[in-house]
Amino acid sequence: MNQIKKECLVINASGEDRVGLVEKLTQQVTAAGCNIEQSRMSVLGGQFALIMLITGGQEALSALEKQLPSAGESLGLSLIHKWTHKKAARDAFIPYNVEVVALDHPGIVHKLAQFFSINGINIEELETEAYPAPHTGSPMFAVHITVGVPAGDSIARLREGFMAYCDDLNLDASIEPARS
Repeated sequence: MNQIKKECLVINASGEDRVGLVEKLTQQVTAAGCNIEQSRMSVLGGQFALIMLITGGQEALSALEKQLPSAGESLGLSLIHKWTHKKAARDAFIPYNVEVVALDHPGIVHKLAQFFSINGINIEELETEAYPAPHTGSPMFAVHITVGVPAGDSIARLREGFMAYCDDLNLDASIEPARS
């Protein structure tokens, strides 16, 4: 049986947060006959931010694409979209979760990204949060990263190098295999 190749559309949405934005935007996707395969949504400050990977037939995606400008206008959202394809299978890699906590200061995310880039490791997901420390109220910063470690790399050597790097930067860190 021949399977029709699905095309993909990535939609980025941002705007002033309010109740109902996700429902109204996802209704547009569903009404066009498309499917949300992956998405991330967050409210940062008073701003709503969403990124979605939409799949469907060529006609359905084209219809959705034509509706996006008016949908964005009616919802008060900036919508940016781009045609793409599903990510091709890479060489085997093993997902690892990285957790870092430290007193908040500029440059933490950059330094972590630099370490992984230098070591040829892709950052698959990254999430940060600033919060006051319990009892003292000191400004703290937490980072959660999912990285893809090539299967042939020595995780012991990577872990040792990462922990030493974090110690030098006064970051409390861990790197462990991701659990599904």
